Amino acid sequence: MADTLINALATLLTFQHLLYMLLGVSVGLTVGVIPGLGGIAGLSLLVPFLYGMDEVSALAMLIGLVAVIPTSDTFSSVLMGIPGSSASQATVLDGFPLARQGQAARALSAAFVSSMFGGLFGALVLTGFVVIARPLILMFGSAELFMLTLFGLSMVAVLAGRSLAKGLAACVVGLLIGSIGGSPATGEFRMIMGFDYLYDGIPLVVVGLGFFAIPEIADLLRRNAAIAEGSALGSGWGQGLRDWWRNVFLSLRCSGMGCMIGAIPGLGGSVVDWIAYGHAVQSTKSDPKFGQGDIRGVVAPESANNAMQGGALLPTMLFGIPGSGSMAVFLGGMVLLGIEPGPAMVGADLDITYSVIWSLAIANVMGAGICLMLAQPIARLTRVPFQVLAPFMIALICFAAFQATRDLADLVALLALGVLGVLMKRFGWPRPALLIGYVLAPQAETYFYQAVQFYDWGFVTRPGVIILALLTVASVVLGLRNRVDDTGAAGSVEAGGTDRQRLPQVLFAAAIGLFFLWALRDALGHSFLGMIFPASAAVIGLAMIALLLPQLVTAAPGHKARFDAELAVTPDQGLAGMWGGIGWIAALVAGSAVLGFYAALLLFFPAFLLLRARTRLVPAALMTASAAGVVLLLAWALSLNFPYGLAQEHMALPWPFS
Repeated sequence: MADTLINALATLLTFQHLLYMLLGVSVGLTVGVIPGLGGIAGLSLLVPFLYGMDEVSALAMLIGLVAVIPTSDTFSSVLMGIPGSSASQATVLDGFPLARQGQAARALSAAFVSSMFGGLFGALVLTGFVVIARPLILMFGSAELFMLTLFGLSMVAVLAGRSLAKGLAACVVGLLIGSIGGSPATGEFRMIMGFDYLYDGIPLVVVGLGFFAIPEIADLLRRNAAIAEGSALGSGWGQGLRDWWRNVFLSLRCSGMGCMIGAIPGLGGSVVDWIAYGHAVQSTKSDPKFGQGDIRGVVAPESANNAMQGGALLPTMLFGIPGSGSMAVFLGGMVLLGIEPGPAMVGADLDITYSVIWSLAIANVMGAGICLMLAQPIARLTRVPFQVLAPFMIALICFAAFQATRDLADLVALLALGVLGVLMKRFGWPRPALLIGYVLAPQAETYFYQAVQFYDWGFVTRPGVIILALLTVASVVLGLRNRVDDTGAAGSVEAGGTDRQRLPQVLFAAAIGLFFLWALRDALGHSFLGMIFPASAAVIGLAMIALLLPQLVTAAPGHKARFDAELAVTPDQGLAGMWGGIGWIAALVAGSAVLGFYAALLLFFPAFLLLRARTRLVPAALMTASAAGVVLLLAWALSLNFPYGLAQEHMALPWPFS
């Protein structure tokens, strides 16, 4: 096994693999600086480029992105007081006050070193677990793997969001979206509604970008301001290093917590930083100034959120259960590369597992070093008005989305799921629960019918199944007693007291209920093995809607089910602001349907920059030319034909317009 570990390092330390890792680190750095996008959107951008790549290079690129986002998202948390991702929320509490005190460099330095230490600790834990767990993992069969997927789903549903009913219902939405297309057991096509596009299901890239990237872009656009308004970084880089060393045992403890929390399927980054921050507060006796600029409030969460990546890779690679939303997309990337997660990762594919571990360690060092070197220019980038950056982000997201099937329907699906994502964010429905449900749906169904085929219904009496079932029940009970509120204070639930204010929440929940009814009706038209999984999910979803609707209608203000972020926004950021970003994306999709994607892009860019961003003509022309050139270069490198529009059906146009 030691030979395999050394050989994996030797394979990774080649120019090609390190170059791809640097590419992933660079993309992760860019995505992490933009608040709200996070690892899910970043990985979704890279997934389309995996086709035909070498396995080690592709995984090094993905791990490079995963490793650096919890490091680079610190910029927005410290410099502007806006969490760069869900895993850096707690960093804001003390990082931003330090920046306002002129100690931004000190906070960033301590954060980067803590992140690097946490990432290396997570890689070490992952290495040790592979050695210890190998005999145990090889004992898992389809029955045990099915129960393990249920365990992961139970953790997602119970621990995500303010409301149990919303968490379970969101998870069911993901399960049903993941069930669209052919049944793995019988090959029957479900919920396709006569659209050829749905026969193979909705691609992972489209789902990830639709539910996570588009809502965040729409939210940032409505603010109409620079991403950050912070001051200069100040001095204190060396002081930050000394701060970390003085609190090295706090960093070690929080790194351990991050690994354990990351290994729990579905819990992930939404709570790891808060648990670590709470531990720092509880364990500090000398002169605590938490919330006012205590450096320990930066060291603790930053150590935990990077170590979490190593922990999250455990269930993802060894059991095929994503430990977080980012790991759900990473799992999909492994499948695209032809790598089957599960027991083979500690058997025939052990070399791949160790290459991932080495990539995680090297990428953390690489990411922390780049963040330190680029702190000054990145700090300036965050003060650029987001409306200037937005067209580049929108074009990049659309470009990544249509590579899924290279069909215009990819963009239509992206827009539709983006609208649903915006509404889920507004009403406090946990989107990570939906994504993990989507990714686990085909695995859960496949393991179920394999268990029935191999063991008949007697699989429920297998010792491993019984143990995992008890763990699942225990996780639900503990989750009900200690549910985590990861929605934050955005959109106070106390404000929703009138019937008119409740109506949007009620209508949205009712619409989700109608979707469950339709899915149940569709499922009942198939054979038993083709019907049982989506039908069971739909019934659970309907039960949750039946529980949720009375709470939304009759519950007093302040109830955890009641949430509408629009009740907390200022008048100038009303519904028009909420849907403005979606409207621009819809315009690009509509233009692509009529003119083709590239021609629509050439019109979209100057229109957005001149009308929405209010830039001058010459800068708008230069930015349009730059974006068009980059997209053209990527398309040429990938031998990509852009989605056709109606114009291509009647006119003979040269590439790239055809």
